[in-house]
Amino acid sequence: MNELIQTVLIYALPVIFAITLHEAAHGYAAKYFGDTTAFSQGRLSLNPLVHIDPIGTILIPVVLYFATGGSFLFGYAKPVPVNFSRLKNPKRDMAWVALAGPAANFAMAFAWMLFGAVLQAADIDEAYFNSMAKAGLLTNLVMMAFNLFPVPPLDGGRILVSLLPYKLAYKFAQIEPYGFFIVMGLVVLHVLQFWMLPVMVLTSSFLSILLTPFSFLLGL
Repeated sequence: MNELIQTVLIYALPVIFAITLHEAAHGYAAKYFGDTTAFSQGRLSLNPLVHIDPIGTILIPVVLYFATGGSFLFGYAKPVPVNFSRLKNPKRDMAWVALAGPAANFAMAFAWMLFGAVLQAADIDEAYFNSMAKAGLLTNLVMMAFNLFPVPPLDGGRILVSLLPYKLAYKFAQIEPYGFFIVMGLVVLHVLQFWMLPVMVLTSSFLSILLTPFSFLLGL
């Protein structure tokens, strides 16, 4: 129980930020491209309570933590409603709306990495803050990589539907009702890791390159 409490205290803020900004980014992008559905429902908010799903964000992760000893965790936020038919150019703009969420996670991953560098430069050897910086980076890398997996209704699937020719896009979009079960099956069979790990490693390496000038300025 103590281990769970420590884990929650370290991951709570990074996870809340990751979920909230990811979903809000979808809504803001949709509004920019012409769909005000999320705006009209009050979902363009940085208030975590607007995006947290009691079952998907809290209950399922906690149950899985105890059921698997922390070896397998999964959760989800309340999806931001998007009416793609109301976008200015539905097929093209769908990709930008979908990409907005992972892009927000990419930005947050960089922010947490920079936070860790600032702690190091300031010689702040506080275990809690250092652990939170690592948790923030990991949380956003995982969330970005997972959502970019090219199966609808995940963001990667939406992006692929947007990029495919119309006939192929229509056929591929038909698997969306089964997409959740497909992804969960791949997770259980440990197949999804062959997508997740390379994407996370490549993204982390790219973030390290972006951090180089800041590290120089911080004297690291």
